Amino acid sequence: MEYPRPQLRRAAWRSLDGPWQAMFDDSTLYVDPAEVPFDRTIVVPYPPEARASGVHDRGYRRRVWYKRQISLDPALLPGPEERLILHFGAVNYRARVWINGRFAIEHRGGHSPFSLDVTRHLDGSILEIAVQAEDDPQDMHKPRGKMDWEPEPHKIWYPRTSGIWRTVWIEKVPRAHVAQLRWTADVARWQIRLDADIAHVPEGGMANVTLKMGDRLLVNDRCLLTGPRLSRIFQLPDPGIDDARGLWMWSPESPQLIDAEIEIRSADGNLIDSVQSYTALRTVNVEGDRFVLNSRPYFLRMVLDQGYWPDSLMVASSDQLRHDVLLIKRLGFNGVRKHQKSEDPRWLYWCDVLGLCVWGEMPSAYGFSSATIHGVMEEWKELVERDISHPCIVAWVPTNESWGVPELMNDRRQVDFVRALYHMTRALDGTRPVVGNDGWEMPCGDLVCVHDYEQDPVVLLERYGSREAVAYTLEHVQPDRRRLVIDGYTGLGRPLFLSEFGGIAMSKPGEESGWGYSVAKDSKELLTRYQQLMSAVHRCRPLSGFCYTQLTDTFLEKNGLLTEDRVPKAPIEALAQATRGPQAHLQDWVLDPLGHSQRWRARRGPDFPVEWTRVGETAEVLAYPGERQPQQVEPDKPPTEPSPSAGPPGFERRGRGAPGARARRKAA
Repeated sequence: MEYPRPQLRRAAWRSLDGPWQAMFDDSTLYVDPAEVPFDRTIVVPYPPEARASGVHDRGYRRRVWYKRQISLDPALLPGPEERLILHFGAVNYRARVWINGRFAIEHRGGHSPFSLDVTRHLDGSILEIAVQAEDDPQDMHKPRGKMDWEPEPHKIWYPRTSGIWRTVWIEKVPRAHVAQLRWTADVARWQIRLDADIAHVPEGGMANVTLKMGDRLLVNDRCLLTGPRLSRIFQLPDPGIDDARGLWMWSPESPQLIDAEIEIRSADGNLIDSVQSYTALRTVNVEGDRFVLNSRPYFLRMVLDQGYWPDSLMVASSDQLRHDVLLIKRLGFNGVRKHQKSEDPRWLYWCDVLGLCVWGEMPSAYGFSSATIHGVMEEWKELVERDISHPCIVAWVPTNESWGVPELMNDRRQVDFVRALYHMTRALDGTRPVVGNDGWEMPCGDLVCVHDYEQDPVVLLERYGSREAVAYTLEHVQPDRRRLVIDGYTGLGRPLFLSEFGGIAMSKPGEESGWGYSVAKDSKELLTRYQQLMSAVHRCRPLSGFCYTQLTDTFLEKNGLLTEDRVPKAPIEALAQATRGPQAHLQDWVLDPLGHSQRWRARRGPDFPVEWTRVGETAEVLAYPGERQPQQVEPDKPPTEPSPSAGPPGFERRGRGAPGARARRKAA
């Protein structure tokens, strides 16, 4: 899947990733791109701090200018009743855009996407784009996630990501077109709802919606467009009994998707716009102290994923994103908490296709002020609306460990802000549980999420092994010298998650020491300690799930199950067995490396993307053996523009299987 927006796809599009002219304006001297002395090249979408950008400059970058000129081929040149839309996946932090010398738009928010119609700015077939990306690297009151404020990464903080850091692309659309989609499933009623925004609705126009599961047509719906908002509820044929229903519903063990096509037609039936999408029958909710998936209690085995790569930082190719999802599944997890990052929608696509539950999280600010409130709330709304239709997302995390609200115990305004974020998220999406403050100092929340890096398995069992122990822990134990629940919120009677624990580092002789909550001397000791921790957690019956820290080593953090190059530190089958727990042998999905049920394995077909490279020996998991070799850029020669499916410059590609599941072949 190379398309940057997997759930709303069109045929006429082009990626603008590749070499852009650039200039570092650290003194903020220039206000108009015509004045800027562009003096270097950056490979977009990699930030200048990344090796893959061809720059690899980790200094403080207050302002970065970009410029690129292209000639539109006839397939993308808009006609009288067409529009050309320019999309930015993410620009950190304030972006100002000029098209052919004319100022066009300003956007604030370093992690959320934005778009603009550039049609009226075109000069024939020439499209020149100039971008001013401005970001105070030491501003602690804007959403920044794990980006360090110090010159070099320290402890658990990572290199900064400046400027453009996600795909830039254009697409041609009709004047009347589908602008936005939202899918909502209701398993209890066996229904799927579509809400769509339609731009410039034609007089007497019609909408056609088809839903298919494989080759089976489920819905063929036609309706009159009476305004810019289309809402339809589709009643699917309910087979009734669980055994038959199971083949229809999405879960990590059976990630069944439903293909969708939406057409806009004129009053006389002529096709105006057509988009491809997908959805799924999947419902999540809370029943008492249990997390519920598709009307049944479900235990989440999650891993914390920072989403960084050593040479490209927060940016990855679709193949790298897919490879990470495959590794998470092969490690025995059925879920992932993407930490302090809004991940690429193509990663969410692979979680949908391969079956992985996701907790979507807001990148935090660090300080509290009115600027924090405005910045976090606006950006979080944009991110929720971007990702709301992905069936893989099963919970939202707007606040983590009191970041951005450091005085919850002493400042009523900060408590009110956490609650406001919780209630706003519930208002935006009433179909998923919302975490109040992941880790500690929880004043609200549908889920109770505790961070506890106690390394003694016996102590973990004492704290979370019974409901009586949990009640005492929530009231009296402070794992990081922080109260777990505050302001009258008890957390009792709600699903309990150990949403961060573990963090075992492994130190090799002669290797630079790094961050970890404890250190194992070799692979054997790491595996033994991991098995002991997992055994204790699986015995804690009050838990509805866990999240182990973490998936990969990330800069100074050496507490990954994988190295930063995605090589397992212990045999992957042994790690997966510990992750899945002692009762896994009772389920047929334990026989599959990806945790898919026997019936789903029979359905998924021989070309399903089970693995990138054969995972048997740890050395064979590395997808990019040349990752540490940056692209060599000659001083007077711009870097070679990568192909749309290539990884960062300097990466080597191994042979791999088919590009997608049989049901997703056209989409991929």
